[in-house]
Amino acid sequence: MPLQSINPATGKLLKNWAEHSVAQVDASVVKAHEAFRAWRRTGFSERSRLLLRAAEILRADKNRQARIMCEEMGKPILQAKAEIEKCAMVCIHYAENAEKILAPEAVAIEAEASYVRFDPLGPILAVMPWNFPFWQVFRFAAPALMAGNVCLLKHASNVQGCAAAIEEIFRQAGFPEYVFANLRVGSAQVAALIAHPLVQAVTLTGSEQAGHQVAEQAGRNLKKAVLELGGSDPFIVLADAPMESCLATAVNARMINNGQSCIAAKRFIVEAKILDRFRSEFVAAVSALKVGDPLDESNDLGPLARADLVDELERQVRESVRHGARILTGGTRMIDRPGFYFQPTVLGDVQPGMPAYDEELFGPVAALISARDAEDAVRIANDTPFGLGASIWTRDLNQGEKLTAAIEAGMVFINGLVRSDPRLPFGGVKRSGFGRELSHYGIKEFVNIKTVVIS
Repeated sequence: MPLQSINPATGKLLKNWAEHSVAQVDASVVKAHEAFRAWRRTGFSERSRLLLRAAEILRADKNRQARIMCEEMGKPILQAKAEIEKCAMVCIHYAENAEKILAPEAVAIEAEASYVRFDPLGPILAVMPWNFPFWQVFRFAAPALMAGNVCLLKHASNVQGCAAAIEEIFRQAGFPEYVFANLRVGSAQVAALIAHPLVQAVTLTGSEQAGHQVAEQAGRNLKKAVLELGGSDPFIVLADAPMESCLATAVNARMINNGQSCIAAKRFIVEAKILDRFRSEFVAAVSALKVGDPLDESNDLGPLARADLVDELERQVRESVRHGARILTGGTRMIDRPGFYFQPTVLGDVQPGMPAYDEELFGPVAALISARDAEDAVRIANDTPFGLGASIWTRDLNQGEKLTAAIEAGMVFINGLVRSDPRLPFGGVKRSGFGRELSHYGIKEFVNIKTVVIS
């Protein structure tokens, strides 16, 4: 059965990709396991040399790689180029720091010597999404490879061109064959891959539904799992917020990647005494955004990645309005052009019981929610099944820092955009998943933390 790449800016088929058979997939897993036996014995210096070479290739071929992203999932071209740069950055970070992070740790007990060492596990399956099709893969692969593991990629069905390009980058960099292997399969083969006796662990970035399925299979097969799922991130604007920088960041925080980011701000929780000003200026800024061809650098937003995503977003807006929300700008799909475009949208008077309040909106739609005060804003922020990121805007940094303790999220930023950084752990709580990526926490998710005692 073929997998399809469809250009979301035009709705036209780019390419059919032949799916790997069960036998081909099994052979790749076996070869990855064989490659692991040699790869785990390579020194950090050799792993680092190859990963730094991958970073060089990413930067040298940035324009072509960025264009593949634009054409397969509609990312604006400037953001696509920035994504490639970020992939190079995570390669460099782990190439330079993995040996230090994974150095044995001495522990003093009643013995001649005792320490903890960090050994690789083997083939790790990565089930990756389409919205950041290069970054999501590299933020997994860079630490996993530096730890001595080998990587099996099951990428999203609609970004197989990105998957093939990433595999080619590792090949060009000189990584041994099957140390990084792209498995061209659909979702139906994931359960069997997790169950494969040679696959040691699985990491997923994706929807809550996909997380349930992967977690169930991982548990059934006693495999380690890291899950980074959806988010309905609160953007809390207190009465003393630095309004100019707050408003500028608010637009970017909601509309980045055409609104299709797990850590995009989705619920804008604003103290009532400044709601009128924030609403007026925020709606004006969103209304001024330019939507069009993602390859045109003058455009702010491109299309959504798939037609079904437009359908779902329109349903959520329609049902929210039916329950009392007001459309302040936008509000519907764009039918004056081909492709999968949705108007940049702001909904006001959002309340519990509406999809805009209760569900994740994965597209360029912002929900405005009024709060009585800071305490009420935190209550609203936590009134969600998700807990990925959050931001708080206030000039009183002491108050902002105190509020971080009450926010139910894996990441909280004060007066800044929620973002990922190789130096900081990334992940969430509640239905946003478990485990961490990036930083020294992320690289240790897929190692054997081994106690050694010498008497």
